[in-house]
Amino acid sequence: MATSNAIGWFDIYVTDMNRAVVFYESVLQQKLVPIGDPTGETQMMSFPANMGLYGAGGALVKSSYARPGLGGTLVYFSVEDCAKEESRIAAAGGKVIRPKFTIGEFGWVSLCEDTEGNLFGLSSMK
Repeated sequence: MATSNAIGWFDIYVTDMNRAVVFYESVLQQKLVPIGDPTGETQMMSFPANMGLYGAGGALVKSSYARPGLGGTLVYFSVEDCAKEESRIAAAGGKVIRPKFTIGEFGWVSLCEDTEGNLFGLSSMK
């Protein structure tokens, strides 16, 4: 039996943040809000989220590490420690794109590529 949900957060990568915010706010009829990126490397606008409720929160993200397009949504899998799962990536036929790094009070993440070329993340609090 699982002790947590498989998905802990999602990013939707964008090229033009203002255009993307207008689109999602128009379609979803919800206000996106700026959130800080502890790494200082990306611009982020969060969808409404209450991390205490069931389901995953997420954000539009402008970053040099990924781009929008088919396959442009990055899903983070909740794990106990990114380093453990990251250490299994190469043997399973994937690639570690960006090894485990801190995202401040929100824990740690690793960016990886699967055997199909999809980018995904690992997310942990330690």
